[in-house]
Amino acid sequence: MQPQVSYLEVEEAGQRLDNYLARALRSVPRSRIYRMLRTGEVRVNGRRAKPGQRLQAGDRVRLPPVRRGPVAPRPAPSRALRALLRRRVLFDDDGLLILDKPSGLAVHGGSGLSFGLIEALRADRSEKFLELAHRLDRGSSGCLMVAKSRAALKTLHLMQRERRIKKSYDLLVAGQWPSGLGLVDLPLHRFATASGERRVRVAVQGKPARTRFAPVRTAAAATWLRAALLTGRTHQIRVHAAASGHPLLGEDKYETAASAACSEAVGVARLCLHASWLNLAWAGQRLRVEAPLPADFFQAWERLDAA
Repeated sequence: MQPQVSYLEVEEAGQRLDNYLARALRSVPRSRIYRMLRTGEVRVNGRRAKPGQRLQAGDRVRLPPVRRGPVAPRPAPSRALRALLRRRVLFDDDGLLILDKPSGLAVHGGSGLSFGLIEALRADRSEKFLELAHRLDRGSSGCLMVAKSRAALKTLHLMQRERRIKKSYDLLVAGQWPSGLGLVDLPLHRFATASGERRVRVAVQGKPARTRFAPVRTAAAATWLRAALLTGRTHQIRVHAAASGHPLLGEDKYETAASAACSEAVGVARLCLHASWLNLAWAGQRLRVEAPLPADFFQAWERLDAA
């Protein structure tokens, strides 16, 4: 039987289209998926779409006739990972779950990963609806919100658009941060590399982006900073720090030779970015949730401070 046109309805908001297709068409080569996107064979809600387009829950994706080979079963999240996430719950009610995401764990599967945090949660918990309300980079750690109903997800998205959720981050950067540099206001443009990897750069045609930085401690070769997002763009803190001449330690996308050497000299083994706390009005109360600074973050700073 010849393959037919098919349609998929998106359940999880925020996914890149190319990553969504890679998961939906696991037996189809990525080269074929990108060719389908370039030629307009894939449509989202009846329109052509770019690989980096962010999908929304309820979007209808048209797939062209494509042959699919046998697919090996995906590995299931381990019991150890599921138990770890249970221990990292910071807040849990009928609509909202907040966890302390460990560094090194992606928030969802894709790009060669069979599963991420959200898939592990779905495998472990009884809720029928669990969706990421926002994202943290794989190397980052700290407060991550997961909605437990569609209504909660819409509310959290609206609150973030209206900047009604305050977030604070701790980070370690190479070099001594200038004392007078408190606000970085540089537009950011998101693009995809030839391999489909998402990147961000400062560009005039980019979207407005503002980050407020404040030094916490200073060492000879590095600075511990606290950052507040005044806008919410992909990789915003990482790119604004790098564009200011002080990339994050443990950086793998926006590092310089000097920051890479600093990371290597003290054995930094993770991206030194931690979502420390969230502050929002929720269920009739003012909620502040904190994720303690991880031991490896402290250890990296101690080595930098002693260098």
